[in-house]
Amino acid sequence: MSKHSISRYPVPALDELDADIRARIEDVQEKAGFIPNVFLTLAHRPAEFRAFFDYHDALMLKDGGLSKAEREMIVVATSAINDCHYCVIAHGAILRIYAKDPLVADQVAVNYRKSDITDRQKAMLDFALKVAREPGALGEEDFAALHAHGFSDEDAWDIGAIAGFFALSNRMANLVGMRPNDEFYSLGRGI
Repeated sequence: MSKHSISRYPVPALDELDADIRARIEDVQEKAGFIPNVFLTLAHRPAEFRAFFDYHDALMLKDGGLSKAEREMIVVATSAINDCHYCVIAHGAILRIYAKDPLVADQVAVNYRKSDITDRQKAMLDFALKVAREPGALGEEDFAALHAHGFSDEDAWDIGAIAGFFALSNRMANLVGMRPNDEFYSLGRGI
């Protein structure tokens, strides 16, 4: 793997991709102004690309009791404990944009308990990190703590599913040596 490659595995050229994958990547490029490296690296395995992004979208783009910023907080906090450079940087940028706060992603990544987020959001992240670190220890008291902050059981499912899905994502990003796009570092900082 070279010093600046985005993956240790082959990255297919856009014109080599199946039409549906190419269209998805081009749509993201049009919206973002660049192609996030996760799309290019996962395109190495088209069936897995489709499955990954279908589940990603089901979790991250749905309506429910969690805001888009809160969903990204879960990704940033759990990715930080999983040592996922790519996801902390990429989803930190998305969190800054959704929260309209240039500081929140760095705070959440380092120590969410001391960050400028609500007690409700801290309870959400307590639950997410327990799912990420010690899922076998989850008990009724963990659900009760969420309920005390107005979260439903469906919200708990979403929190846990996001933590679980990004555990997979974090491991794959580390496995392939996925490098964050330089563009992510400055996104949402000038808000």
